[in-house]
Amino acid sequence: MSEKFIMVVDDDPDLVEAVSMKLESKQFRVAKAYDGEEAMEKLKGEKPDLVILDVMMPRKNGWVVCDEIKNSDATKNIVVVMLTAVGDAVQSTSYTHHDGKTTLADDYVPKPIDMDKLMEIVDDHLGA
Repeated sequence: MSEKFIMVVDDDPDLVEAVSMKLESKQFRVAKAYDGEEAMEKLKGEKPDLVILDVMMPRKNGWVVCDEIKNSDATKNIVVVMLTAVGDAVQSTSYTHHDGKTTLADDYVPKPIDMDKLMEIVDDHLGA
């Protein structure tokens, strides 16, 4: 298998590390970002095959980052998998169900993350 490149974006460092370790154990190359601004900055120089992207983050939320990725000619072909616990917490956040329905994300994984399900989704999208 050719080495695929994945960026993991979440403001929870423990989650980023856990997902990264799992991906690396499956021979994926991994980049890490801890908020939406950092992710967009890294995307200027790196073009991952897939981005695993949290919704609720400081500085720039996942919906905005996803839209920016999908609306840019330079990055629109990157697969975006959203991590979301918003469904359970929508009453206490500024995120709406409409945000989720209008996003251009390729797939979703609910939090808490089922790591096997996440790996299955990654493999499905990257043809691994």
